Amino acid sequence: MTRIFKLLACFVVLALTACAVPKAAQTPDVDGLRRALVAMGDFVAADEADTVARLSYAYSLQLRAEYQVSDPPLVHNAKVNKGRKPRGLCWHWADDLEARLRSEDLQTFSLYRAIANSDNLRIEHSTVILAERGAPMETGVVLDPWRYGGYLFWAPVAEDTRYRWKSRAQVFLDKRN
Repeated sequence: MTRIFKLLACFVVLALTACAVPKAAQTPDVDGLRRALVAMGDFVAADEADTVARLSYAYSLQLRAEYQVSDPPLVHNAKVNKGRKPRGLCWHWADDLEARLRSEDLQTFSLYRAIANSDNLRIEHSTVILAERGAPMETGVVLDPWRYGGYLFWAPVAEDTRYRWKSRAQVFLDKRN
């Protein structure tokens, strides 16, 4: 029995360690995000890309404090679901970041909401995707404040190897049918 308990304890420690935030993710790369946004196309205004990059990092950290995040995302989710934390599920992060970005009245970007894992056994995940105005979601950049518990993850949609993103509208339509 003791051996099983030790194995289980090791598994839990390894699982939680795998959820840890990489050190690199804790260091904002505002300039890298700004460059990625500007590179989306000629229509993107550099000053607007700079605003979005700075705001996305700062607001993610603000939400981290407001949501009282002190654990890896899946542990925090469990606390939210049990009523021990106020907010912090992925869709909370996505709703709040989307609303904050929309309040900037962006002229050179389109905002999309996306969901991953809607068609398999893994936990669904929601996020915000920013693309050049009028461009399809798939050409944009994922802005995911949930993934690392308030330390913003970003990557071009095509380079996000962890999730296969679908438009939220399409996921909702698929679920109705």
